[in-house]
Amino acid sequence: MKTRFLPLAAVASLFALAACNSQSTPEVVDSNPDPMAANLAKAAPVELPPAIKADKTMRCKDGSLVYVTFFQGDKQAVVRTKKDGQPTTLKTAEAGKPLTADGGWSMTGDTTEVTLTQPGKSALSCHA
Repeated sequence: MKTRFLPLAAVASLFALAACNSQSTPEVVDSNPDPMAANLAKAAPVELPPAIKADKTMRCKDGSLVYVTFFQGDKQAVVRTKKDGQPTTLKTAEAGKPLTADGGWSMTGDTTEVTLTQPGKSALSCHA
């Protein structure tokens, strides 16, 4: 008797579970709406910073080293005159033009050779 009852119980439980999901699409309940959703929808698109193109240590004609991080798009570079020194971000509006920063910083060139002008110093030619 027990052997016949077990399959009947299994079939009955499957029918009971099949009746649980009677809706064809799930119901989405948002019990905690985002309070900033309207503001974020109106916000201007965010431009991500450029990716790093190359990170170079360059030797200058006077024997000093400069550490330059070049970014994709050739509109930005970060220069440090000491390995753990203060970084200076040089930018330009158009690729191919000199990169500049406040105080008299200027740099032209590419990842193999640059000409760097620092505040109060003459232009230095540096190569990787």
